[in-house]
Formats: sequence, C-alpha cells, structure tokens
Amino acid sequence: MRRIIVAGNWKMHGSSEMTADLISGVARRAFEASRISEQRELGYDILVFPPAPYLSQAVANSDSLPITVGAQNASQFDSGAYTGEVSLAMLSEIGCEYVLIGHSERRKLFNETDDEVAEKFAACLSESVKVRPLLCIGETLAERQSGTTEAVIAAQLDAVIDKVGITGFADSVIAYEPVWAIGTGETASPEQAQDVHAFIRNKLDKLDAKIAQSLRILYGGSVKPSNAHALFVQKDIDGGLIGGASLEVDDFAGICEAVQKIIEKT
Repeated sequence: MRRIIVAGNWKMHGSSEMTADLISGVARRAFEASRISEQRELGYDILVFPPAPYLSQAVANSDSLPITVGAQNASQFDSGAYTGEVSLAMLSEIGCEYVLIGHSERRKLFNETDDEVAEKFAACLSESVKVRPLLCIGETLAERQSGTTEAVIAAQLDAVIDKVGITGFADSVIAYEPVWAIGTGETASPEQAQDVHAFIRNKLDKLDAKIAQSLRILYGGSVKPSNAHALFVQKDIDGGLIGGASLEVDDFAGICEAVQKIIEKT
C-alpha cells in the first residue's frame, strides 16, 4: 500500500497566529487519533503549503512534529532579475521539502503554460535543490463536458515527460485537480476520481511500471471529512490536496482521522 498523503494548500489565507494554531492543533489531533506519542511517527504523511511569508514560521512550528512544509509556487530560474519570484534554492534553505507545480489557479489566473510548468518541474530535480515537486493536473468543466478529460491530462503529463522523462516522477507526487469540482458546487464521485487516477497511473505504467506503481497520486477536488474515506479507499487515490478544509483544525484533522481509520483496517 502506498503511504497516504494529506496535504493542505492554504492558498492566500493565513497569519502568524493561524500558522501556529493549525500546525499544533492538527498534530495534536493526529496523535490522539492514532493513539501514539509524539516520539513515534504517523502511518501517513501530513503536508502544509502556507503562503510564502509564513513558510519559515511553519518550518519552525513543525519541528519535531509529523508535518512537512511546502511552498505554493517557485521560479524555474536559479537567480536573477525576476522581481517577486522565489527560487527553489531559497525554499530549500529555509526548510521547505515540497513545492506545488502547475496548480490550476497558477495555470488559469497567471497563464502558466504546460511548458512553463514542465520547466519548473525540471528545476526541482536539480542535484543542488532538495525540493520535491507536487505536480497538479486537471481539466475544466468545459473540457470534461466535451469529453477531452484524458486528452487534456495526457498533454499536461507529456509536457513534463518530454522535459524530464519518466524517471523525473521517481521522487515526485501528482495531484489530480478536477477544476470543475473546485468551488463550483459540482462534485466528482469517488468513482469518477478513481477513473482519472487510474488513467494517469496506466499512462505512466507504460513507461515504467515500478515508478508508476509507487507514485502517489492525490485527489484535489473539494476533499472534506465527509467524503475523505470514500475517496481514499479507491485503488489509485493516495490521499488529497485539500483547499478550504485545510484552513480549520477540525476539518483538516477530520480528514486525517479518516485516513487513520483506513490504515487501521488494512
């Protein structure tokens, strides 16, 4: 069984107080649900992606806790005259272990192309950088309704594969984001989500079965405590990239508790 990830993308929300409260509160609830002490690790991974100003604090607050910190975005460039950008080396230096690459909002609102996303992904694989890419892919409502879901996702994957090859996914994570099910009132059923996750894994399996079967693929379409269990028991869904529900201790911890129950039954 692949190790489940519960990842919280805070987007442009947060404060110093929220950072401290969320990290400590979620960790406490996770320990309570698993009935273990702070000296032992959980049977799954918890990631948080705070806004850039709170990354250093999040790293400090999560020290000795089973919570890993990632950034929401990074530049593909090492350094230079790129006002407002943050390099992967900077993120690595302050203790970030992951970075979101190609989030749907970056693609839509900031016009990031598949090629630019591939360049950022490739930059994460540099030997001098120790930041794992969490690649976000997914289709819009119009694309789903037109029956092009698989073609869109294949193109997003191919841009990265063409840049780094299948080996680039050996130490990476993918998140499937059905854009049409994020903040729209629409929802994807566990079966719909599983179908796309299976498509992603099968596509990569044709290139390298070992990498494809070990790769963790998260679901990023409005995960909540009420639907987490049904989603995460699907064969090819290895956890969630969570938006709004990651901003409240009760909701985020509730998802972690659902994962704990899954682990206990396996």
